[in-house]
Amino acid sequence: MRWLPAALAISLTCTACNGPDSDLPPSYRHVVVPAERLRSGEAIARGEALYETHCALCHGERGDGRGRRSAGFAKRPTRFADPGWRDRTTPRRVFFTIREGVSGTPMPSWRWLSEDETWDLAAYVLSLAGTASPGDDASPGSD
Repeated sequence: MRWLPAALAISLTCTACNGPDSDLPPSYRHVVVPAERLRSGEAIARGEALYETHCALCHGERGDGRGRRSAGFAKRPTRFADPGWRDRTTPRRVFFTIREGVSGTPMPSWRWLSEDETWDLAAYVLSLAGTASPGDDASPGSD
């Protein structure tokens, strides 16, 4: 029984370290989120152009998950216009998903985009729900 307080303290400490991005691969957990860029109208406009070229076919022109190519998918593409989705995600997670894709789904990796282009695309995607400023939940490690 003497070990119980120590085990409880360790458990609580580890639980406190679990932030919203704690399940991302280590190389993405501490990526610096460019909060100013995510709020920039210019970045959002550049991201919109990338979205129209690379994403709208599946995710829909308005980010509603009803793109022309999505009809045969077993799982509907993410609906970026859904405020609930926006509340459940973080800029770092969006960056990771764009860069790495989603295994077992039609969502490809877009690693060939530059880091700046990836953040611009993330800024646009995060803006589609229109509920919060995209950099609001940037979390520690943000600028």
